[in-house]
Amino acid sequence: MDGDDAHEGDSPDDETRENVVPGSEEALSTPDVRGPDFRGDLDIGELLETYATTGFQATHLAEAIDIAERMQAEDATVYLTFTSNIVSSGLRETVASLVREGYVDVLITTSGSLTEDIIKTAKPFKMGEWDADEAELREKGINRLGNIYVPSDRYVWLEEFLYDFFDDFFAEKKVRTPTAFAREVGETLDDEDSVLKQAADNDVPVYCPALTDAEVGNFLYYYRQGYDSEIGIEILDDYDSLIEDGLLAGKTGLIAVGGGVPKHHAIMTNLFRGGADYAIYISTGMEGDGSLSGAPPNEAVSWGKIKDETETNYTQVEAEATLVFPLLVAGAFA
Repeated sequence: MDGDDAHEGDSPDDETRENVVPGSEEALSTPDVRGPDFRGDLDIGELLETYATTGFQATHLAEAIDIAERMQAEDATVYLTFTSNIVSSGLRETVASLVREGYVDVLITTSGSLTEDIIKTAKPFKMGEWDADEAELREKGINRLGNIYVPSDRYVWLEEFLYDFFDDFFAEKKVRTPTAFAREVGETLDDEDSVLKQAADNDVPVYCPALTDAEVGNFLYYYRQGYDSEIGIEILDDYDSLIEDGLLAGKTGLIAVGGGVPKHHAIMTNLFRGGADYAIYISTGMEGDGSLSGAPPNEAVSWGKIKDETETNYTQVEAEATLVFPLLVAGAFA
C-alpha cells in the first residue's frame, strides 16, 4: 500500500471529531446566557433582572417575579400559602409586610404558624446551632428548629394567654371556625410584625384547616377537658367560604411557600372555579416520591387545579424559602 492509498476517504480523526463536535445546523434565537456584572453600581432591581438570563433556579425566580407582577396587573385575588417554619424564621416579617401593604388577599397556613406568631408578639425566638447536643438542650428546656432555638417558657406563656383568650372566644358561641380564631386573636395582639394582627387589621382571612396540629390544638384539648366540654372547632364553614370567594374572583393567583395542607388547600379550592390563573411554587420537595409537597405545578394542571395558558402562568423555584422568598417580594412587590 502506498502513501496515497492510506489517505483515501475519511480518516479515523474525522469520524471521531464528528461524534465529539457534531456542530449545529440552526442558530438559536433565545437570549444569551449572561449574569450580573458587578462593575459599577448594581441595585437589587437590576440584579434580579439579570436572573432571567443567569440560568437554573435564578431564571425560575425571574419567571416567578414576572408572574407575580402579572397577578397584580390583572388585579387577581392573591392567595399566599406557607408552612409554620416560615413564621419560625425571619420571614414572618416579610409575610406581615405583604399583608400590611395590601398585596395578598387570602392566607392559608398551619397551626404552628398561628402558635408561633402569637408567641413572637411577646417573646422572641433565638438564633442557635444546627449541630447541638439535643439531650443537653432538652435538659435546659430549649426546643430546636434547625438553627433556631425556642425556650419552653414560650409555651408556658402561650398556655396562659390562650386560656384567657378562650374564655372570651367561646363565651357566646361554643363552636367556632379557624378563621374566627385567627381574626379574633389577631385583634388582641399589639405587634406590627404580627401576621395575625396585620390580617385582622386589613380584613385578610387566615385559613387554617389543621388548627389542632400544634400547641393551639393541645391547649384546646386541655381547655375542653378542664373547663367547657361543649366547645368545638368547625372547619367546613371555612371551606365553604374559601370555595365561594374563589368562584366570585375574576382571576386568582397562588404563591405557595412550601407544601403540605396549605398548598393543597389553595389549589384544591381553586379546582371548583376551573383552576387558578397563576401559580408560583417555592419548594424543596422532591417530585419523585409522589407527595403533594414535591408535586410541581404542571401536575396540578393535570388535575384541573391550575389553568394551562398559552403564556407561561406557573413556575416552580426549587430553593429554600429564606433564600428566595425575600427576593421575590423585593422584585415583584416592594
